[in-house]
Amino acid sequence: MQDPLHAFELHPILPLSLFGLDISLNKATLVMWVVVALIIWFLLRAGSSRSLIPGKLQNLAEVLVDFIRGIINDTMGKEGMRYFPLICSLFLFILFSNLLGLIPGSYTVTSQLIVTAVFAISVYVLSLIIGFSIHGAKFLPGILVPPGTPGWLLPLMIPIEFISHIARPLSLSVRLFANMTAGHVILGVLFGLTITGGLLIGWLPFSFTIALYGLEFGIAFIQAYIFTVLTCVYIGDAMHLH
Repeated sequence: MQDPLHAFELHPILPLSLFGLDISLNKATLVMWVVVALIIWFLLRAGSSRSLIPGKLQNLAEVLVDFIRGIINDTMGKEGMRYFPLICSLFLFILFSNLLGLIPGSYTVTSQLIVTAVFAISVYVLSLIIGFSIHGAKFLPGILVPPGTPGWLLPLMIPIEFISHIARPLSLSVRLFANMTAGHVILGVLFGLTITGGLLIGWLPFSFTIALYGLEFGIAFIQAYIFTVLTCVYIGDAMHLH
């Protein structure tokens, strides 16, 4: 049976370099371009009619917009709507990437730690910039010392809060990467067992593969939702402190 991790390897399709920096075209790059193109097509097509009686695409787009607006209002308040374009773009990119990776022969870019890490670090740095821009010098003690903390607990609370904040981009990136990788590895193993098992016992792993595919569709949405919610929570904490 083929190594299930083989599907995650990236090989240059078109070797390119710029000032000594490797910018080769590979499958992950192509899939990310396709994801961006699909999102742009979906939003333009859904917003082209703006009918009082929405069609399927317009109805789906309105549901997604209301869903993301609800997340922002629940975690950041109405003033968080200024970050709606960022949150919406992040949610749609992760969701489309997760779903597109379920198509046989495609590639799941969110199974690459470097991709999820770039998103997580960018979100964390943005939350720091927002916090310092709103609260100034009060932001740092505000996030490290919860209100009402007794003075004798400060030597304990400050290191704990510091470590928890530093761990945010790590947990945010690893959670998405690990869930998407694990699901596809299991699918690859079950599909390999289906082929090697033959007609006698191959039907058993094949049935599990079908069931797991349905589960992966749900996980694709859930992981995009979790990443988006945590992004809103981190930005909301920076805006309102504790």
